[in-house]
Amino acid sequence: MGSMKFRSLGQTGLSVSILSYGASPLGSVFRDIDENEGVSCVHRALDLGINFIDCSPFYGLTRAETVLGRALQGVARERYILATKVGRYGEDEFDFSAARVTKSVDESLSRLGVDYVDLIQCHDIEFGDLDQIIGETLPALRRVAESGKVRFVGITGLPLSIFERVTAQAPVDTILSYCRYSLNDTSLEKLLPTLHGRGVGVISASPLSMGLLTQRGAPDWHPAPDAVKQKCAEAAQFCTARGADISKLALQFALQNEAIATTLVGTASVGNIEKNVRWMDEPLDEELLREVLAILQPIRNQTWPSGRPENHEPQIND
Repeated sequence: MGSMKFRSLGQTGLSVSILSYGASPLGSVFRDIDENEGVSCVHRALDLGINFIDCSPFYGLTRAETVLGRALQGVARERYILATKVGRYGEDEFDFSAARVTKSVDESLSRLGVDYVDLIQCHDIEFGDLDQIIGETLPALRRVAESGKVRFVGITGLPLSIFERVTAQAPVDTILSYCRYSLNDTSLEKLLPTLHGRGVGVISASPLSMGLLTQRGAPDWHPAPDAVKQKCAEAAQFCTARGADISKLALQFALQNEAIATTLVGTASVGNIEKNVRWMDEPLDEELLREVLAILQPIRNQTWPSGRPENHEPQIND
């Protein structure tokens, strides 16, 4: 395995591995996992140079944080940069009030078995009232930061318009965007200059578009329009016919962008972590990339609605 590369996370002073660990599978969100396998996976990720780990109380309804806490027991605190979230506690359960998010931090610290987290993020803010996020939630988390329990404060979600609006009106250290910088959707790119201008660090998640860019294909629950699913499946088959794996191409493509500090990949499998790190080091097949982007062109940058209607973004195809 080659050596991990690192990038600066906005103006936090944190240096994060370009490939990072998404801990949602530890909550058996995608398949029922053996906790010991999950713990081994976290340890292997750290050994391979991955130093940024992202979690949330929502994943597995607190189970992911609990398993991650087990994995981090006895690991030197300076070996990892830890992020978790507040505000989302169930499929339709959101509470961004100052009281709830303040209490939520303490609950997460207890499950994770740490004294502080490096980054606390408001989870899927498009399901909340953005005025509340700006006026109440973020200021409450800044007060928590003054107590030393968290170091930096960020926001996460799917529609890009939420990042534009909130970072314009409140100091935010990071944003976490998912499914918006991948082979089929690079909409995040348009927002990068604005975010950088505001000193905001950018974290991208789900470079495989929640399973669209895999040989197996999208899971049944995937919210993408059928046209998107069909084109991604076509691109995956094209790669397979060429003796290639679309997941590898998708990951390599996502990791190339220097303006994105880190890309989160979630897995509970040691083999997958090793494969991802190996792929990171291998050369990108530029010709295959051009051909796959051409297949995906008709559905490029198409997304799906998420959150409150007033927080949806206009559909843009370019």
